Amino acid sequence: MTTADPDSPARFRLLATFVAGRPVEVAPAPKAKAAYTTGRTIFLTPGLPVTEQRRELLVQAALLGAGSLHPRLVRPLRRRPALARRYLALEGRRALAGLAGTIPLAAELSLGTRAWTATCDESLAMARGRRSVPDPPHWFGVIRPARLLATTAGPGTRPNGAPGLGFEPPPEDDADEGEGPDRREIANQDTSPLFMPRTLMDLIRGRRGGRMAGRGPAGAGAVHAVRRARLTGTQVRPAPTRRRRAEGKPVAGASGALYPEWDVHRDRYRIDWCRVVDHPLEIEPAPATEIAFDDVLLRRLARIGQGLEVVRGRPDGDELDLDAMTDLLIDLRSGHSPHEHVYSERRKRHRDLGVLILLDASGSATDSDSEGRTVHDHQRRAAATLAHTLEELGDRVAVYAFRSHGRHTVHLPAVKTFGQRFGATQRARLDQLRPSGYTRLGAGLRAAGEILRSRAETNNRLLVLLSDGLPYEDGYEGIYAEADVGTALEELRAEGVGCLCLSLGGGADLEALQRVFGSASYATARTLAELSPRMDEIFLSCLRAASARGRDGT
Repeated sequence: MTTADPDSPARFRLLATFVAGRPVEVAPAPKAKAAYTTGRTIFLTPGLPVTEQRRELLVQAALLGAGSLHPRLVRPLRRRPALARRYLALEGRRALAGLAGTIPLAAELSLGTRAWTATCDESLAMARGRRSVPDPPHWFGVIRPARLLATTAGPGTRPNGAPGLGFEPPPEDDADEGEGPDRREIANQDTSPLFMPRTLMDLIRGRRGGRMAGRGPAGAGAVHAVRRARLTGTQVRPAPTRRRRAEGKPVAGASGALYPEWDVHRDRYRIDWCRVVDHPLEIEPAPATEIAFDDVLLRRLARIGQGLEVVRGRPDGDELDLDAMTDLLIDLRSGHSPHEHVYSERRKRHRDLGVLILLDASGSATDSDSEGRTVHDHQRRAAATLAHTLEELGDRVAVYAFRSHGRHTVHLPAVKTFGQRFGATQRARLDQLRPSGYTRLGAGLRAAGEILRSRAETNNRLLVLLSDGLPYEDGYEGIYAEADVGTALEELRAEGVGCLCLSLGGGADLEALQRVFGSASYATARTLAELSPRMDEIFLSCLRAASARGRDGT
């Protein structure tokens, strides 16, 4: 088995595929740049001796195999070359150490010491810190975030192995990362990683009927066909100009966590301004009411939130199946009749959506409609129906309430956490929840978003707010409060969290909702059932908007 040019970096494809755990092409880097990878192709510095190129390849392939170049980890490195270099030094060492037990060359290159970090997230956290990190050796190459984010992710790129929803648009390239290779210059993904004879490759391509790999993920056409939600009372607007975000993380402690608040009058954040207390909701023993089942809502929400799963050994598909190709080659050389199921395809088979339902439990929810039912009753019933429906579909669901008594006491009582079932205890908590206090909404959104990001354990996340959407507290009202809520929503969407406000019970101030939720989606109706026939469109609109903002970076 040979390549057209025995001195070409393509001779390392088998090693790269084995280390990365997925089909990977190998090519010379344009303009003699340092080694890097796009996720599908590893580019090596041309003109170096074979031993040097092999070292470069091993590091870049090890980063792919270890999940170090997942978009979630690479996105913070954009336009920050110093941070990317520190992260490469830590992750390159960790990835090589993980291979040292199986690949002798990796053991030789492990730099004689154990890895400084145990996980990708730990490496990123250390790279962001102030601890001294030695520069990586030149043969580590570089990390080019724009090239990685511009390439459609395939199997093996996510640390948890779960593909996403598949509706994220590609990001714009980084202007400060220099020019990279034109995608047409990268080797066709139909080329077998096993360096198979040309006649066999021609035979395989002929059986595929001319279908080429690399034309986009499965279902991409359906993604672009999804309409944005256009409902009475539902407005989907373009994102506003992005503000700078507060530095640092919330400081957790026994008495709660501290969050910033945006001061529109001074055009800056008030750091550690609000204290949010996250705690279980205490209840008295009592039977729980039954949940109103909504069959329309179930059917609609069943259409979204499905992650892509790779199905192997198919007669036709998106790309070649490496294991099936190996079996095919063995059969051919053994004189047996080979099978033709040598492709893999991605199908929507499992859910990959985390939803946090945030219920407004402030005193404003005590207003009643014409039938005497309070807004809180409408929102509480909607929370129960949504939580039950999403849990039936297999999504990760949490239900929290929020109310405030000053900036030092913003309560976030937990009705149902992500690790719990929506059972009798959780339903009883929801039944016994009584509205009181005020609506310091910005702090509640930031705290709920942090719970969603850290505990949902999914790649796609949605925060559903059940509220009239009007923030109010003494000293937290008018333009000041509206600007803080708008900034909190921008922060969440920049992190890839979808935001949706459902205002139920009637009497909503649409102009105020439009001012407050200018960059997020909202819908108003008397009951949840009125929105059920369009709920899939509403969810998808919010998720797609957050996906686009998250890929743009912050």
